[in-house]
Amino acid sequence: MRLDRKNGFALFLIGCGVLILLDRLGLGLDNILGFLFPFALIFFGYIGIKNNRNLIGWGLIIFGIIILVGKLTGLIGWLIAGGLIVYGIYMLKEYKATN
Repeated sequence: MRLDRKNGFALFLIGCGVLILLDRLGLGLDNILGFLFPFALIFFGYIGIKNNRNLIGWGLIIFGIIILVGKLTGLIGWLIAGGLIVYGIYMLKEYKATN
């Protein structure tokens, strides 16, 4: 597929449609960019470390990880809750098997 003016405009329209659908599903551009920023910080920190800018690189990586953990706290909470439920069911089964 050659990328000319018509194909480029068609890809632009497809991209706009995808963004509208993601917004309707609750995964709007603000949510996507909210996760993209910490990953970009981690990526640029990695590049900084590769280019012998260790202080700046590690600073960007740590800052990006802190932001990412803050954004993923809801998911981490769900995972902990699920793990507690599964472990509780396992304990009940073990208790029932011994009695």
